[in-house]
Amino acid sequence: MGTAGFACPSLTALDDSPLIELIGIVTQPDRPKGRQLIPHPPAVKVESERRKLTVHQPLRLRKDFVFLNKLNPDLIVVVAYGQILPQPILELPKYGCINVHGSLLPLYRGAAPIQRAILDGQNKTGVTIMEMETGLDTGPMISKMETQIESNDNAQTLHDRLANLGAKLLVDTIPQYVTGKIKSIPQDDTQSSHASKITREMGQIDWTKTATDIWNQARAFTPWPGVFTHLNGKLIKLIEVEPINTINLAPGIIGQSNSNGIIVGCGKEALLISKLQKDGGKRMTAEAYLAGHPLPVGTQLG
Repeated sequence: MGTAGFACPSLTALDDSPLIELIGIVTQPDRPKGRQLIPHPPAVKVESERRKLTVHQPLRLRKDFVFLNKLNPDLIVVVAYGQILPQPILELPKYGCINVHGSLLPLYRGAAPIQRAILDGQNKTGVTIMEMETGLDTGPMISKMETQIESNDNAQTLHDRLANLGAKLLVDTIPQYVTGKIKSIPQDDTQSSHASKITREMGQIDWTKTATDIWNQARAFTPWPGVFTHLNGKLIKLIEVEPINTINLAPGIIGQSNSNGIIVGCGKEALLISKLQKDGGKRMTAEAYLAGHPLPVGTQLG
């Protein structure tokens, strides 16, 4: 069971494994996209059909899961599916239901573990294979794999790496799990944290935060929702930024703007903007932007 692109590496790894037989793929219904609201298939459906796998798209799995009884799976694997599994489904397979989660549980339970790890300035994260239960990512842990969060990582690059790590860990874990060679371990709820859903409003920059915090925000929210500020009431998206050491700049105040970039004061240190974008415009270097929009020292962003 999966919907988003994060699930595709796991799908292909399972299908390619000689030890595993996929008897059916469950994904979300096609959703309308674009101005014309044309229905688009989820990434998992596209990959499944390319591999000639049988696809099921129940509107609400909680009410429509009779087909699962007919399939009678030994194990259900869930990766970025997007619907809560009711108790009858959790109890259906012989070996239960397991999930690939994009964090080192019990850290970052919830919808946005990848973004939250970067946003919090973590230097490592990983994937966890866990047994599913009715709680939100609270099930016992079967296996884990770590990866470093590099300074050049953003949510997209980390997403792709974790998706591939999860796929590898999944095919390595399942044979040992179903034969009883590895046992699950309960999570320590006292060490848990929650990764709530990301909203567009979270991209608004608060210049009283440290430059490092804003840099982490920009990385965490790439590609969506991005980070933005306002100049004279008009929205500007910041595309490439990095923290730098400087002093005597108030939060949101521009101290320098030239071909090297635009320096803006923060609650601590300063932020160097090297690429930006006017609302509805094209992405451009700071130098190209300044050619048509000079920013004198002391200009206020906010």
